[in-house]
Amino acid sequence: MAQKPSIPKGTRDFSPAEMARRNYIFNTIRDVFALYGFRQIETPAMENLSTLMGKYGEEGDKLLFKILNSGDFTDKVDPELWNEPVKLASKICEKGLRYDLTVPFARFVVQHRNDIQFPFKRFQIQPVWRADRPQKGRYREFYQCDADIIGSDSLVNEIELLKLIDEVFHRLGIRIAIKLNNRKVLAGIAEYIGAPEKMIDITVAIDKIDKIGLENVNAELRERGLSEESISLLQPVLQISGDTESRLSQLDSLLENSEIGKLGIAELREVIEGVKALGLRSELDLDVSLARGLNYYTGTIIEVKALDTPIGSITGGGRYDNLTGVFGLTGVSGVGISFGADRIYDVMNTLDLYPADTLRSSKVMFTTFGKAEGAAALSMLMKMREAGIPGEIFPDVAKMQKQMKYADAMGIPFVAIVGESEMQQGKLMLKDMTTGEQQLLTVEEAIELLKKK
Repeated sequence: MAQKPSIPKGTRDFSPAEMARRNYIFNTIRDVFALYGFRQIETPAMENLSTLMGKYGEEGDKLLFKILNSGDFTDKVDPELWNEPVKLASKICEKGLRYDLTVPFARFVVQHRNDIQFPFKRFQIQPVWRADRPQKGRYREFYQCDADIIGSDSLVNEIELLKLIDEVFHRLGIRIAIKLNNRKVLAGIAEYIGAPEKMIDITVAIDKIDKIGLENVNAELRERGLSEESISLLQPVLQISGDTESRLSQLDSLLENSEIGKLGIAELREVIEGVKALGLRSELDLDVSLARGLNYYTGTIIEVKALDTPIGSITGGGRYDNLTGVFGLTGVSGVGISFGADRIYDVMNTLDLYPADTLRSSKVMFTTFGKAEGAAALSMLMKMREAGIPGEIFPDVAKMQKQMKYADAMGIPFVAIVGESEMQQGKLMLKDMTTGEQQLLTVEEAIELLKKK
């Protein structure tokens, strides 16, 4: 019995039509990255587990896809370890698929620090893998499109990245809200409620407020060992409302005794005022519950939601002050953002935001009615390609109806008919598939006409 073809859950195939749409997204993002002065790098799909482990928090470490060592490794393992999965994994898996592009980027910076110029502005568009439970908008293999500036403390970088986000989504036609917070504000909140040592527990819990609601967040905080007094003090913080300036003022008064909290508020104010001075088409929202689960963030935190369709975060990022430190290069601050291309793709499909010609690859198709006619058509097609007009030839000798049906199905706007009489005149009959209009033209005349269309 033949095996039924399938792919792993949480992964997808993409047809030519789907790839045309995805490339429209990638090319849009790539163009804006280049416009803002970022340069492209790539890193391997797999990294040493020592590079990846311990950088994403406890939750993230569980979601790493580990790769078994190749060769006959089982005989070299102490039999006692087969009953201890964590220790066993460290012996038989030395590599893993990358979880994101930021940690590999930090490794790249340290490894190549003598060859790069700081501040270093890089972008990277590659797939990442997470051993997550697949669901709508959440995949096990997906692309990230990252832009980072490393080797600079300036908040101008945050302002630039927010403008970059605004430009990308304006070009894609997606209406968005940009949510902002600062990790120093979260540290200040932890101080304010008398639980500075519980900052990670607090951030992991309150980051889920949009998904599970305030009551469930409070229940999780109790499970994580926070006192009722601390939870009670946290409530007015989580219920701060009003416009951005009003929220900053409320935070100012709540965190007046926290040095780190006040520093975070000052940074937020500088970034928000800087972006507003330049003009922003998107909504900007200060959200004190925004924590983002990754432990390496130390300053500004950014998250982007689509306004017109319910889906998770479609872009996120933030400031990290010492990510390179774990690789031996201390005191290097960076800030970066990551576009979730697969979620953006889902939003674009749901809202049908692609330009009409996105799916077209060929502008013209030449017919084939015989060997001689086919050779003449191919010669004309090559001249069109040399002039920069994408085109193809129907490779088989077939009835006109079949060839026209193919061109129509592929969305090719023009068909060049080269029959016996056209071949004798050294011309082609160019048919506009939308209007049905036909014109007898030389190749040069056809090229000029197609360039204008």
